[in-house]
Amino acid sequence: MKLRPVDTVEQIAPDAFKRHYYNKRQPLVIKGLAKQWPAYTKWNWDYFIKIVGDQQVGVYNNVKSDSYTPINTADAYMKFGAYLELVKKGPVDLRIFLFNIFQHAPQIVADFNWPDELMRGFVKKFPMLFVGGQGAITHMHFDIDLSHIFHTQFIGKKKVLLFPFEEQYKLYRKPWEVLSLANYANYSDQFDYDNFPAVKLANGYELTLEHGDTLFMPAGYWHHMEYIEAGFAMSLRALQNSIGGKLHGAWNLFGMRNIDTLMKKTVPKWWYEKKKAKLYKHAEREMATS
Repeated sequence: MKLRPVDTVEQIAPDAFKRHYYNKRQPLVIKGLAKQWPAYTKWNWDYFIKIVGDQQVGVYNNVKSDSYTPINTADAYMKFGAYLELVKKGPVDLRIFLFNIFQHAPQIVADFNWPDELMRGFVKKFPMLFVGGQGAITHMHFDIDLSHIFHTQFIGKKKVLLFPFEEQYKLYRKPWEVLSLANYANYSDQFDYDNFPAVKLANGYELTLEHGDTLFMPAGYWHHMEYIEAGFAMSLRALQNSIGGKLHGAWNLFGMRNIDTLMKKTVPKWWYEKKKAKLYKHAEREMATS
């Protein structure tokens, strides 16, 4: 992997953000954006346990999906408060993602501001919460709807790998999915370059998010996240400006995903092997032309 740091600023003017990052689809960390929000000091484990602790949520472990696994299938269900109590006690390889806590506690929307001055098109019905215990991993993927993301970390630290969408074949993207076949867990020490050699050629970014940091992830960016410490983050999503970008995201959601789920249910092994052969051909082509 050819990794470099992400540009980091305390604040940024809207025109500079649009010119240098949004229009060029370059990631950026804004350290001062969330510090202006009440959520910066107000949101913590006990606060969430109190207001939404009784809600049932899906939790996900660190095991990568296989040929039989539909996208976004929870590994277990439990009350949100019980899960947070586990997280508070120590390392736990369980995480929650795409939890719309605001449906259950709409009053907390007042705890942050939508950064409309930086980006338009926010889907304001769906701010999402992501929670992970120390040691939890979000495996390499890109967001299926191809939205732009402002991802703000609250409490704890999280290590992040980022790659532009165009690096997909070097990352061994599984056809008809948003996931990589390769396992990037603990990539610094034990990545399997023997079986996934094209990853050496992938150009990306490495960073660590801390409390209050907001990461701008342009549409389609691949990301892998490892929770160094227990923590949670909020993602604010914005649709792409272009019709083509919106249509591509819609196809992924309602076409590609449903076809892949159907094939996994009907001919899982054949479908898996067919996709695996194709992704290795893509990777070999990348290596041959680099």
